[in-house]
Amino acid sequence: MTSAQHAAETPISGGSPAAQPDASVTMRAIVQEAYGSADVLHMAQIPTPKIAENEVLVRVHAAGLDRGTWHVTRGLPYALRLAFGIRAPKNPVPGLDLAGTVMAVGAAVTRFAVGDHVFGVGKGTFAEYATARESQLALKPANISFEHASVVPVSACTALQALRAAGQIAPGHKVLILGASGGVGSYAVQLAKAAGAEVTGVCSTAKMDLVRSLGAAHVLDYTKQDFADGTEHYDLILDIAGNPTLARLRRALTPAGTAVITGGEEGGSWTGSIDRQFRALALSPFISQRLTTVMATQGVADLEYLAGLIDAGTLTPTVDRSYPLEQVPEAMRYFDAGKVRGKIAVTIKGIHGS
Repeated sequence: MTSAQHAAETPISGGSPAAQPDASVTMRAIVQEAYGSADVLHMAQIPTPKIAENEVLVRVHAAGLDRGTWHVTRGLPYALRLAFGIRAPKNPVPGLDLAGTVMAVGAAVTRFAVGDHVFGVGKGTFAEYATARESQLALKPANISFEHASVVPVSACTALQALRAAGQIAPGHKVLILGASGGVGSYAVQLAKAAGAEVTGVCSTAKMDLVRSLGAAHVLDYTKQDFADGTEHYDLILDIAGNPTLARLRRALTPAGTAVITGGEEGGSWTGSIDRQFRALALSPFISQRLTTVMATQGVADLEYLAGLIDAGTLTPTVDRSYPLEQVPEAMRYFDAGKVRGKIAVTIKGIHGS
């Protein structure tokens, strides 16, 4: 048995230096030494990461592919390189979302023990092992697979915070969701419905059936229908994947309505959609409508709240396709093509096939 195989089979307990993985123990991981397309991603054998006192070492069973990971892989917009690395990512292993089994806990960790099944956000999750802060993990809902749990954290937390904290959603609100078939959108439709809102989703023709199945009362095909034609006005607009002007968003809002801008892939190479969000925040104080944005985080409270909704059957992750770890470049190309319905999962098989 190799040292890597032994590590895959043997949990590590405690947070003392002796409990850390041996430097000679390696793992499979997807790495990138430069920014670029999916072609920069490749499999490598690298050292198993060490944990800090407030961290957990997770044996990753599955990881989710989110828009933020796509941006970091590309290095676009250029402004994000100030945080992630000027010439190449500081952390060569991409990936944020994860679901897996706790293999070791730091000395200050109190909420988890070796063997717990968890989901949340980690560092470099396109790998057999990843570290994660205790504050960014929750116990995995028992009624879904690791694969489905892995696609929840980033996108569902973004949808939740956009609707509740930024959007101040209330029962009876008419809510419009632009990009309703994507990662964040597929959760936003379900969460808005659960909040008692009347939901209208906007997507392409091929994805209308998915958005209806998620619970949208109305679905607009953006290739044929204009949400800002004046026919309807909404109390809350969640703009995830669209790129409408602020004037068009305002035209579709009620006089006191709120628009929350969380995405949009157009814009300059330097700032991307951030420019439109800044303009929205600058304009908002001078008009009766409210224009805002959200910088989502992933914490215990939201993860546990989402887990409760999943346990109750109120929220269901939508996995379009799953790819094994070695096919992450193909997963990224599929994501880049804009065809994803819901989310993409990456599965990491261990020596026991799990």
